[in-house]
Amino acid sequence: MRFLEEIKKWLGEVTEIFLLLIAVGIAVEILFGSTVPFFGGVVANLTALLNTLGENGLVGLIALSIIMYLFHRKKAVA
Repeated sequence: MRFLEEIKKWLGEVTEIFLLLIAVGIAVEILFGSTVPFFGGVVANLTALLNTLGENGLVGLIALSIIMYLFHRKKAVA
C-alpha cells in the first residue's frame, strides 16, 4: 500500500506543477500576447474549454463540478 500512496503523492505534485504552468501561461499571454512560444494559445484553449462546457448545459455543469470536487479533495487530503 505504501507504493500506491507514493504514486498518489507524485501525481498530486505533477498536477500542481501543471496548474502552475497554466497560471503562468495565462499571465504571460495577457502580458505579451499570443506570440510567446510555448505559452501561446493558453487563453484561447481555456476559453474554448469553458465554452464547450457552457454549451452542454447541465452536463457541462456536472462535469465542471466533478473536476472542481476532485481538485478540492486532493488539496484537503494532501
